[in-house]
Amino acid sequence: MAKQIPVEALIMLRNNLDALPVRSAERRLLVQEVAHLHGVSLSTVRRALSQQHALQTVHRTDFNLPRILPTSEMELYCELVAALQQRTENKKRRHLSTKECIRLLEGGVNTPQGTVIAPADILKRSTVNRYLKRWGYDRRMLTLEPPWVPFQAVHSNDCWQFDFSPSDLKKLNSQSGRRGDDRTLMLASVVDDRSGVCYQEYHYVLGEDAMTALRFLYNAMAPKPQSDIPFGCIPKILLLDNGPVAKSKLFRRVMTHLGIEVLTHMPAGSDGRRTTARSKGKVERSFRTVKESLETLYHFHEPESLEEANEWLRQYLRRYNAMTHRHERHSRLEDWLRQAPTQGLRAMCDWDRFCSFVREPETRKVGGDACVTSEGVRYQLSPEMACLEVTLLWGLLDQELHVEFQGVKSGPYYPAAGPVPLDTYRKLKKSAVQKRADRISDLAKHISVHA
Repeated sequence: MAKQIPVEALIMLRNNLDALPVRSAERRLLVQEVAHLHGVSLSTVRRALSQQHALQTVHRTDFNLPRILPTSEMELYCELVAALQQRTENKKRRHLSTKECIRLLEGGVNTPQGTVIAPADILKRSTVNRYLKRWGYDRRMLTLEPPWVPFQAVHSNDCWQFDFSPSDLKKLNSQSGRRGDDRTLMLASVVDDRSGVCYQEYHYVLGEDAMTALRFLYNAMAPKPQSDIPFGCIPKILLLDNGPVAKSKLFRRVMTHLGIEVLTHMPAGSDGRRTTARSKGKVERSFRTVKESLETLYHFHEPESLEEANEWLRQYLRRYNAMTHRHERHSRLEDWLRQAPTQGLRAMCDWDRFCSFVREPETRKVGGDACVTSEGVRYQLSPEMACLEVTLLWGLLDQELHVEFQGVKSGPYYPAAGPVPLDTYRKLKKSAVQKRADRISDLAKHISVHA
């Protein structure tokens, strides 16, 4: 690497040279002293002096002003060129060149104030580009994002940031040999907004789906089998993007049952030049850290199964959460424990209770034998539901069927065993509906009216 002369030495040399006449012999002696002191050649010193920009205190009277057109007209044409480039820009940041914009201006451009036609052969590409950059109309200046304001929750579990991200591993060895398996290995992650504590899992999914999100969130909120992972419980707010998970009515309904407020950041491009995904930047940053610090090690040895991959990820997250907090002088996990709200954290329910939230309602009419059929399977319900409409609550996380009848939920119900043998027939116990019907029939037989 070439030797660098300190800026202070160049400034002192410049001041000393300015104090001497132009043809003074001492000027060469000063340059030689600096070159000898810093171990460089005379040419290096002179080159460094020439590259040093001196402030100009004297300019022409028309400095920074166009000379071919009045300033107001040139600024108008620069605004129209910038507008044409912005109107024609695509997602790959390609847009009309300045030369093509000038050609369109010379043919006429319609504006809200009327048609603007630039004079022919007056505007040159180099001139327009110079004033676009000098007056701040170039694409770099016009696409600058507004300054962002970082936010942070006050207490632990006040806000979790949640998202999916495709794993750089793509597929495990156990999946590569299966034909027709198009599932993608993805990372699901939640990050506590206050402490930065992260919990992640690998999942095979066909895109982001609500069922995988619900299973993962239950694992994140439920107590962990490992005693050294206290992170969990129910957060107050869940911040995520506007993907399929946030749009799922089932996901929204389950979050309502758990008392979690679902917030989504604004869609991309809906708030001007601001990058809206930065709202959940903490979870995005955790993905990058895991991919650079853990998944790069898979080049030496890949996990053989999904369980092994999750175990390796769990071991890494222990070290990750033990790292220093981004602002405090203690670890992320210690900050999560210290900043717990005074009223405590809300514990997660058990799996059976959670499954009762994740049910898809369907209105059906029960047959005369008190059975309903779904996909060729007959389910035996209670006798009082025969020939009436009920709401079937299909379990999406389990294989059980629950029923809502007259505002009361019951179940689970299982597939019917089939007809009973002839010699073992027994009469079912009368339901409340049948008892009511018998009572009305008996009353109808014994009532009369006056002639």
